[in-house]
Amino acid sequence: MQIFKNTPSFDFMGKRKIALAFSTLLIIAAISSLVVKGLNFGLDFTGGTLIEVAYEQSADLTKIRNRLSSAGFGDAVVQNFGSSKNVLVRLAPRESTSSQSLGDKILTALREDDADVDMRRQEFVGPQVGDELRDDGGLAMLIALAFILVYVMARFEYRFALGSIAALIHDVIITVGIFSFFQFDFDLTVLAAVLAVIGYSLNDTIVVFDRIRENFRLMRKQEPRTIINASLNQTLSRTLMTSVTTLIVVLAMFFLGGELIHSFAIALIIGILVGTYSSIYVASSMVIALNITAESMMPVKKEGEDQEGQYIE
Repeated sequence: MQIFKNTPSFDFMGKRKIALAFSTLLIIAAISSLVVKGLNFGLDFTGGTLIEVAYEQSADLTKIRNRLSSAGFGDAVVQNFGSSKNVLVRLAPRESTSSQSLGDKILTALREDDADVDMRRQEFVGPQVGDELRDDGGLAMLIALAFILVYVMARFEYRFALGSIAALIHDVIITVGIFSFFQFDFDLTVLAAVLAVIGYSLNDTIVVFDRIRENFRLMRKQEPRTIINASLNQTLSRTLMTSVTTLIVVLAMFFLGGELIHSFAIALIIGILVGTYSSIYVASSMVIALNITAESMMPVKKEGEDQEGQYIE
């Protein structure tokens, strides 16, 4: 049913059961992957050695990886850093070899192909530091969700707060689950991207909820499903424009930003797509499931105020 002119009339809530089944399957698959495969934590969390070397000419990363693999460092992560002449080599910790010894062996192997390779820096991150970063990152995510719950409950109503939190948890689980399934590197940049996804998804959800609240007061005699459908259709163009423009920027980061931010860009791409979907289907469907009514959205009348909102003198 189309309530306003010049707006689409998609029946989003009519497909909410299909969307619920789809989301449930995705969440089950994501959790199963996390249990079976786990996350492929980067050196930020696991600890290890980081070595930066500089070449006089643009470095051939494929050639460097092959050289390190033949030298017994097949697990090394090789990336450009800053420019095509600077290369970052990351190695997982090895019990039988010290960090200094690893750096010397890496440099020796690389100089077999280019004697002018220069060591710029070498850093070691201990496993204990990595554990602390992982725990603090998870705690930061939980604190963010808790504050979001309080904020949305104070601004709207508890049904909306639960709907927004359900959408955010949905987005985080699916994003992290995809990283687990494909075994993409999960490091601090990805954790930052997940927190950014939470903010992005919440912003989109708040816009939709604001229109739903407004329409509940304007369309009091309509069914909640009709009101929410109208609200989603009215905000659809804004939602799509925001998602598409943001996605274009993130795709540019993915293709042009270099390997160092690939995982970060992948997390944002997944988050934008899933966040757009969840603000339409997950958050709004949860509000209907919690039996929202027009009466619960009405402002509390003040004593001495008539039905038109004017005080009686």
